[in-house]
Amino acid sequence: MGPHPAVAAIRLAVRRVLHDILTEHTPAPDTRRTPAADAARPPASERVPAPGTRRSPAPDLPAPTPHEQPSTPLVLVACSGGADSMALASALAFEAPKLGIRAGGITVDHGLQPGSDLRADEVVLRLTELGLSPVESIAVTVGRDGGPEAAARDARYSALDSAVERHGATAILLGHTRDDQAETVLLGLARGSGIRSLSGMAAVSGADGRYRRPFLYLDRQTARKACMVQSLPVWDDPHNADPAYTRSRLRHEGLPALEKALGKGVVEALARTAQLSRDDADALDAWASQAEASVRDAAGLLECAKLYALPPAVRRRILRRAAIEAGAPAGSLFARHIEEVDRLITGWRGQGAINLPGKVVAQRQGGRLVIRQG
Repeated sequence: MGPHPAVAAIRLAVRRVLHDILTEHTPAPDTRRTPAADAARPPASERVPAPGTRRSPAPDLPAPTPHEQPSTPLVLVACSGGADSMALASALAFEAPKLGIRAGGITVDHGLQPGSDLRADEVVLRLTELGLSPVESIAVTVGRDGGPEAAARDARYSALDSAVERHGATAILLGHTRDDQAETVLLGLARGSGIRSLSGMAAVSGADGRYRRPFLYLDRQTARKACMVQSLPVWDDPHNADPAYTRSRLRHEGLPALEKALGKGVVEALARTAQLSRDDADALDAWASQAEASVRDAAGLLECAKLYALPPAVRRRILRRAAIEAGAPAGSLFARHIEEVDRLITGWRGQGAINLPGKVVAQRQGGRLVIRQG
């Protein structure tokens, strides 16, 4: 009898991601030949093939020397001790050794609740018992920029980035599920954000594609069921049920109300919307990247007439990229900012400069759009 369906599902999801990681980070075989290697090997005509095999007409290749062997990749899992990340950790511990991958774990202590350090120690113990190594707990200080949820997220990802660099890890797995994706799409919709925000979380993100999310197509209940049938202890973060947090209210009030009004399948539909939006956003980003050179003059300034001729979705992407390059923080640059800059192109009435985050100023001068720090 095979594993429980929930366990099989999480393992399959992790196995696919690990295969992707191996494929991406396995160097191509070295086909170069050296005189010394050729002299050390007998001619192909003198070699005896194994029974049942055919002699290959391909040229003789030297065996790789020990220093040419690729090092064993290390994949980490970010684990809070909750059901999603514990299910992910258990699947990684099961699948990684079969593929020759080292597997470790990281837990981040945000210090936002009494006894958070003890909770982190318990998670370290559980990950170690699963056979993961190295395992580390990282304490962070959460700031206030962008609100409590955003500040905690920024501190967490900073710690994870440091852990990846410190341990020389190839990737780090995150336990975001299809339910998390649906919540992210709704939050973006509530903010009135563009299609990029509606695309939710990417399956692969971060520097060099270090962050991987194997569970984006699995629901939260599957992960919890997998923990239960494997007798894995889980920790339910009280913040996830605290109505003071926007995502918590959405999870416990907003989504259930939508499902009651619209029927089951809302979460799946929102996750599908995220993928479709991401495909469209990627295509528009590529279009904008190709078009940008054609709307700049010899001095590199943006020409308003040429910008005006572009579709709005492409033009606004170019404007956003120019603002970020000038020093505007991407996280503080909202759709309303770009719309104001866009009006310098489409609704020019001699208006003055537009102030953007990061002390960046956008203004129209002699048919050119100048975006710089003021």
